[in-house]
Amino acid sequence: MIKPARSNEKQSAIDELVHRIKSGLFADGHPLPGEEQLSQELQVSTGTLREALAELERRRYIAMQTEGGAIVTYDGFTLDQSNGWTQALADTGARIYTEVLRLQAVERPELALQFGISHFVILERRRRQEDGIAISLERSLMPATGGLEGLPRVGLIDNSLTITLAAYGFVADRGDQWIGAHPLNEQDALLLERTSGTVFIKALRTTFDRQNRFMEQVESWLDPQHFRMYQSFGARKKINNS
Repeated sequence: MIKPARSNEKQSAIDELVHRIKSGLFADGHPLPGEEQLSQELQVSTGTLREALAELERRRYIAMQTEGGAIVTYDGFTLDQSNGWTQALADTGARIYTEVLRLQAVERPELALQFGISHFVILERRRRQEDGIAISLERSLMPATGGLEGLPRVGLIDNSLTITLAAYGFVADRGDQWIGAHPLNEQDALLLERTSGTVFIKALRTTFDRQNRFMEQVESWLDPQHFRMYQSFGARKKINNS
């Protein structure tokens, strides 16, 4: 669980940053000061600062611009996955609802060499359109460490995996994503209510935090009638987006 002292420090940092943004001290559209400077000014650790910045991004006070790479769009809208699929889809105005199919502890010894651990928590979710048609299936694999091992018992914070990971000190820093077209196997076809062999877009994203810890691997199956690829370019920066 999160220590109250750290939680209070994070909230104080959030309040001060919101004040600076609303008052114009941080000009709209300009990069924020560096993490080292901000952590010194706010008298918090860099870890606490990153959690505060993640919360400000969730509230849309700031935006993260990442260096180029392939991302996914939904019906023509670019999906910013930094806040998670649920928020990204909601931002398009689409009426999508999410079903949690599984949240449990699993053992994957075959991944021990790749990630240095063999015990994980898996979150499996399916998303449907308003008309009931399933459009995506997502499996998120997280380390069963740092408090995350309790997720099957306590559940997600605000039904958001991104917020939950940040609250437990896991803030994304780097990773990679592979995207391609693959046929559904029988199990996934059943969950997506399609015929086995139907071709879907498969995205596999692996993320590490600032401490170089493995924090998440997400396998997403996306209906190609709605999801497309998009290529963006640009430097990574945090900007005031108020």
